[in-house]
Amino acid sequence: MRIVKLTKETTENILENMLKRSPTQYGTYEASVQEIIENVKTRKDAAVFEYTEKFDHAVLDASTVEVTQEEIDEAYNIVDPELIGVIRRSMKNIREFHEKQKQNSWFTSTENGTMLGQKLTALNRVGVYVPGGKAAYPSSVLMNILPAKVAGVKEICMTTPCGRDGKVNPVVLAAAKEAGADRVFKIGGAQAIAAFAYGTESIPKVDKIVGPGNIYVALAKKAVYGNVSIDSIAGPSEILVLADETANPRFVAADLLSQAEHDELASAILITTSQELAEKVSEEVDGFLKVLSRSDIISKSLDNFGYILVTDSHQEAIDTVDAIAPEHLEIVTKNPFEDMMKVHNAGAIFLGENSSEPLGDYFAGPNHILPTNGTAKFFSPLSVDDFVKKSSIIYYSREALSEIHEDIESFAKSESLTAHANSIAVRFEGEE
Repeated sequence: MRIVKLTKETTENILENMLKRSPTQYGTYEASVQEIIENVKTRKDAAVFEYTEKFDHAVLDASTVEVTQEEIDEAYNIVDPELIGVIRRSMKNIREFHEKQKQNSWFTSTENGTMLGQKLTALNRVGVYVPGGKAAYPSSVLMNILPAKVAGVKEICMTTPCGRDGKVNPVVLAAAKEAGADRVFKIGGAQAIAAFAYGTESIPKVDKIVGPGNIYVALAKKAVYGNVSIDSIAGPSEILVLADETANPRFVAADLLSQAEHDELASAILITTSQELAEKVSEEVDGFLKVLSRSDIISKSLDNFGYILVTDSHQEAIDTVDAIAPEHLEIVTKNPFEDMMKVHNAGAIFLGENSSEPLGDYFAGPNHILPTNGTAKFFSPLSVDDFVKKSSIIYYSREALSEIHEDIESFAKSESLTAHANSIAVRFEGEE
């Protein structure tokens, strides 16, 4: 990995380089995505099946687009029971963590007859997108569905690309069943997002679409936002390790590569005040690349977006973390808990040398669907809150309204909204 002395110019160049990875920067794809969306919107099932055959080389129709109970049973016969056990233990942690995020409706009242409050209502129907293709992501199934279940969503529909044989990966199917998906469809890509956004004869329209995907999925989610809600526009994976001279260089190198193997656009950054650590981590990376199965992808990822940044001060390192606002942040320093409180921008923060990033991907409990491309400055991880909407509740008795009606009328008149003022005044006609 390249070792770079950190300067203001270096930071600006890295941020500019990382921004190029954002799906919103790929304008050349938008026209084709919009065409897919419009086609699905008008031709519904027919368009969905045509695109599935074109892109996924699978022939589906209304009778085969949805996973059947027989297919789920078949998946359980294929999947190793030990893996089912792993999935269930992971689910326990994820569910327990998200249970702590639940909020209740609340109401407050006064003696003169007012009642104010906030009413929480779970979304009616949610669409979960799970990436497919060459790899299977049962962890993504759990991270999307379980918060929705905890929130109380009435119907959870999942979709994921099928293979040429029209079948969904059995591990993904088993995970969907375990997590509590109500319906599972075999569609991927922008056509799946469009189907969830507008509905077809076979696929229902949903209130919100969640889950990561490729550039077509990301741009499709961006395009349909407003007609439905979305969680976020996910970009390539990111890891940033903040470490000092106390860190184990072999551990740091392994953790950096755990994200670099995702794809060639993934970013892996180490920030440290220790030149010695920087050099040792670089050596360890070279050693791992000789034995890891995805070394080709990792090498390209590191060439594109891999950096070891050496800073003059610990505060400069923390300031750079905040400027990058990484998806995953590992803090491997003398005082990780202290340093954690100084960091403002990160999707998930892993503390200490034993809290490796894959712990969060699969098992710890917090959600692994996180803000990317610097959006951790203003976005949060997927949570129970994403599946709940809030309504404000207002009740005033006549007595309570009579005490403040003149204030309301004055406010409305100051904005030249006389009908607003009249709506209050009419209730006190004939009174002095």
